[in-house]
Parts: sequence; C-alpha cells; structure tokens
Amino acid sequence: MLWQSIDPHYAIVGFFVGALVGVTGVGGGSLTTPILIVLFGVSPATAVGTDLLFAAATKTVGSLVHGFNRTIEWRVVRRLAIGSIPATLLALIVLSFLHMGTGGGARHTITAILTVVLLLTAGILIARARISALYAEHLGNLDDRSITILTVAMGAVLGILVTFSSVGAGAIAVTALVLLYPRIPTARIVGSDIAHAVPLTLVAGLGHGAMGSIDLHTLVSLLAGSFPGIFVGSSISARVPDLVLRYVLAAVLITVGAKLMLDIPVNPALNIALDAARHSP
Repeated sequence: MLWQSIDPHYAIVGFFVGALVGVTGVGGGSLTTPILIVLFGVSPATAVGTDLLFAAATKTVGSLVHGFNRTIEWRVVRRLAIGSIPATLLALIVLSFLHMGTGGGARHTITAILTVVLLLTAGILIARARISALYAEHLGNLDDRSITILTVAMGAVLGILVTFSSVGAGAIAVTALVLLYPRIPTARIVGSDIAHAVPLTLVAGLGHGAMGSIDLHTLVSLLAGSFPGIFVGSSISARVPDLVLRYVLAAVLITVGAKLMLDIPVNPALNIALDAARHSP
C-alpha cells in the first residue's frame, strides 16, 4: 500500500514547507533541499533532484489555481522559459560530466552553489525594499525591449541556479519580476513565477532522475505532507505579518547556509597545488 511507504519524518518536513509556501509563496526549495542534507544526511545530488520533482508537483497545483483565477502573465512566463530551459539543459550536461551521484565533483559543486544561493536569497529577503529603491533610482525607466532581454537573462540565471541547487525560483525570481514589471499586480507576478517554475523544475528534475539522483520514497513522503500544509498555510496567510515571516525565513536560510559552508570540503587537488607552491624554489 502506498500509505505504508510514507515516512512520517519526511511528511512533517513536507507539511512545514508546504505551509510556508502557502503563507509566503516562497521558501520551498530554499528549505527542503538543505533540510534533507543537514537533518537527514541525504546526499546533495539526491536532495536537489528529489526536491526538483517535489517542486514540480506542488507548483503544478499552484499553477492550476492561478490559471483558474487568471493570475498568470503568460508573456512573462514565455520570456523566462526562453532563457531558463536551454540553461537548464546546459547545466544538466555539466552535472553529467561531474559524475552526478558519485559523491565527487558534483557533490562539492552542488553544496557550494547551494550555500551561495541560500545566503543570496536571505539577503534579498532582508534587503528587498533597499533593492527596489536602488532599481527605481538607476533602472526604473527601461523600455520593453530591455525588459524582455533582462527577463530572458534572468530566466537563464534561474535555470542554472535551480538545476544545481533547486533554489532560486521563489524569492529571487519574484523580487526580480517585481522590479522589472512594477505595473503588474503582485498576484500575477507570483502566479507567473509559479507557472514558469513548473516546466523549469520538471525538466531539471527529470534530468536528475536520468542520472539516478531521485529518491522516490522521500518524494512521496514529502508530497503526502505538503498538500495539507499548503492548504493550512494558504488559510492563515492573511493573518501572518509578511515582514516577520521574511525575517524568520532569512534567519533560517543564513543558519543553514553557514552550516553548509562549514561542511564544504576543501578540494584535495587544491591542497596539492598549495603544497607544491609552498615548497617550490
């Protein structure tokens, strides 16, 4: 029976992440992957691959809801996808050459990129108002062609970040879209981001799956907890102060990012090179 294979520990994580996503609209990949790595000892490659398909499933539900409510700006989705899908495929090729799942170069690369993206996401959550003010001051009058180019470029950046770390399709993408499209209502910005995240995470997740870095048991358990979590979070979202949530989430991301930073192993090849340099005449 399917329900007998559900691990309650992973289901609780899924519920917690789902509730946070329901309240804030962001935080899914930012928390799921590091929690799997830090608390459960899942390898970085497997954590990223599993979370990508987890995100694809949950955001499909969110996308259907936003589509029903007509809160998706499809031209923005298309622009993002033009950049993100090719970049995702390129990133998957790079990961395949790093021998994904062997615990070698791919593990170190994913952990390093994940750490950087977590800290970057935390910084964006804390300094969102300041970033908006700087953008309005220096780049607030871009024409449509420039906005299109920047949106495609942002999609490419998201494709690389999400493929390597499963993080970035939430807080980073929403902040960038709010700056680029200030006249579009926030609900449509969030809906467009979620709709774009579906093909992005699905393509990246399937690529990880082809390289053997998906844990289906963990995936099913996460999904079992996430759907009721999203429902609960969405129900209480109007009662929770956004500023408090953003600072709490940022604090969690900084803590996890610092933990991952301390755990990043130094490349043995770098040690050899440094020793050779020290002993050279």
